[in-house]
Amino acid sequence: MRIAELYAQNRPVFSFEFFPPRTPKGGESLLRTIKELARLQPGFVSVTCPLDKTRRPDTFALVVRTKRDLGIEAMAHVVTVDYSRSEMSTVLEQLRRDGIENILALRGDLPENADPDAPRDFQHGVDLVRFAREIGGLCIGAAAHPELHPNSSDWEGEIRHAAEKVAAGCEFLITQLFFDNEDYFGYVERARNAGIDVPIVPGIMPVGSVPGIKRMARMNRNRIPADFLAELEAAEDDALAVHRLGVRHATRQCEDLLARGVPGIHFYTLNRSPATREILTALRERPSPAG
Repeated sequence: MRIAELYAQNRPVFSFEFFPPRTPKGGESLLRTIKELARLQPGFVSVTCPLDKTRRPDTFALVVRTKRDLGIEAMAHVVTVDYSRSEMSTVLEQLRRDGIENILALRGDLPENADPDAPRDFQHGVDLVRFAREIGGLCIGAAAHPELHPNSSDWEGEIRHAAEKVAAGCEFLITQLFFDNEDYFGYVERARNAGIDVPIVPGIMPVGSVPGIKRMARMNRNRIPADFLAELEAAEDDALAVHRLGVRHATRQCEDLLARGVPGIHFYTLNRSPATREILTALRERPSPAG
């Protein structure tokens, strides 16, 4: 099923994101995790695409197995880095033959020290959106950045790039993680004022590791609210306490987001099920149904 059709049903869509493990054993373990989370009836799951080109087939294989063997709608992340137009055509057409209808179109991170202006068949994510639309038969999503893309210098350019992707054929946007809902709603307001009318889905990551989330926040320019950061740092040596804080904060974020009418919530699972399972179970036990 096309993911855009899920969002058109006017009820919150819950989805989970995973990354492809490096070993066959890890792949089998992840499939078990996905099967566990399948009991929560997600609208779809997605699998990220590695920077290492040789590992990208692992993403596509995991997406296909998830849909074929587990019966869950699946979306493949597709990055352009190191792909020619001919190679990309082969990738997209194979996904279609394998029954995959949904992709998240991304440029992907450039290799370290790469010249961002060097000639490439796909210079930006929007180029992949246009190409996938020409190939046809795919529902195309793209990324959004509530706290600015790390390479963006201002909101005018950030929103212009998003609008270009939508004009090129992107049917929904999924945001990078954030910890303050006002950052998300500020982005949505800017996008709507610019005429972007596709669903903008918040991406939520429950904190599981204090060093890990600090490192990710530095990389992505995420702002961790001072009071939440202080709680995390005070509990840093207690893994269970950090888990509980992460679940509590993410649950509160989700409750507020749902109360304010978001089209769904995309959970960054880090290939683990407990936190996501706890949060979504809590949301569905609320007196007012969330989905």
